[in-house]
Amino acid sequence: MRFIINFIKWTYDIFTRPAAKIGLGVLVAGGFVAGALFWHMFNLGMDKTNEEQFCLSCHTMEDNLLPELQKTVHWQNRSGVRARCPDCHVPHEFTDKVARKMQASREVLAHITGTIGTREKFKEHRIVLAQREWARFKANNSKECRNCHDYNSMDFSKMRVTSQMIMRSAAERDASCVDCHRGIAHSLPDLQGSRNPAFDTLMSEARSVSVESGVTYYSAAPQDLFADEGLTQKLGSLEVATPVRIVEVKGDVQKIELDLWRKNKGFGRVLNSEFGLNITSAILEKTVSQDPALIEVLEAKVDDLTGLEWQKVAVQGWVSTGAVLNSPETIWNIARTSYQNSCSVCHRQPVESGHDTNQWPGLFAGMVGFTNMDADTSKLVLKYLQMHSSDFATGSQAPGSPESTVQSARP
Repeated sequence: MRFIINFIKWTYDIFTRPAAKIGLGVLVAGGFVAGALFWHMFNLGMDKTNEEQFCLSCHTMEDNLLPELQKTVHWQNRSGVRARCPDCHVPHEFTDKVARKMQASREVLAHITGTIGTREKFKEHRIVLAQREWARFKANNSKECRNCHDYNSMDFSKMRVTSQMIMRSAAERDASCVDCHRGIAHSLPDLQGSRNPAFDTLMSEARSVSVESGVTYYSAAPQDLFADEGLTQKLGSLEVATPVRIVEVKGDVQKIELDLWRKNKGFGRVLNSEFGLNITSAILEKTVSQDPALIEVLEAKVDDLTGLEWQKVAVQGWVSTGAVLNSPETIWNIARTSYQNSCSVCHRQPVESGHDTNQWPGLFAGMVGFTNMDADTSKLVLKYLQMHSSDFATGSQAPGSPESTVQSARP
């Protein structure tokens, strides 16, 4: 015990009493050397943690991300210039680099604790990791990308015509690279499990709607359709903004009727909202689609443009209450916002009425891959584009409204 007390006293004296045998110059010189040594070791540590081998040994990249990177032009190309991990993920300026290293400690901790220690866990958390990096690139205007790819150094004349148009527009707006280019070095995360929070807003509004039998409403979100009021026998699924007529309300469930069109070909599972127009409103189970006890054919017509027979059918089923809206306008507003926000970052989005209903699916399929829309939002935006296409441009009412007097291009 006395030894510990003497040691503490001796240490205290060392730091509080003037040096008796060591001169001030020696102390200053020693402090300078110690500071220089610390600074050297600090920078050496920074450099070592910036080596690609460190990334491959510390992160789960070797098993998950490295194989994806090796398939891209950033790994191997005709010029022999390769982007390393820190080239894209570590800022070059000192202060930004230190801040990024501190942020990256979360990822190191996640690896050590096993949060992303397996392929399955990594895939589960990938959307979070990707969105974090996208936000960082967006905030600094893709600075790491532009250390190599600079608008002022681009020769637009050597690009394809379609690329020229997009890149010139991006240069004029000084757009961030990540606005258009995602998934060029690593695979995009699976967005199937994600959900647009705007659907929660629609469902919140739908819960306040007081429905009446015999009145037509619109489904507020994708939902399942059942044959029984116990919601155990699935008939199919409804898409968002599908018109439904309320037949009966029983507590937490309600019986609805669909009057939609289908092609009289194959199983006829896909039900469309308009004759001759491929606007998906519901999809039936295969065993249900040809059951006359469940599907009533009301009318049959031949589409002169395709020669196919279309049937207008009535289907009754049960859904949960609180999932319909009086009007589709709130739905269209959300779809319009999603379309404008997601499809204008790369180029000016096409006007909705610039294409007809059956052209939009193919066009949209070529664009949606460059966005981060989830599956439900993609279907909603496509339906919005179709319902506001040139086929509906002359309508005096909003498309989808029961009072709409649409002059369709179809007979």
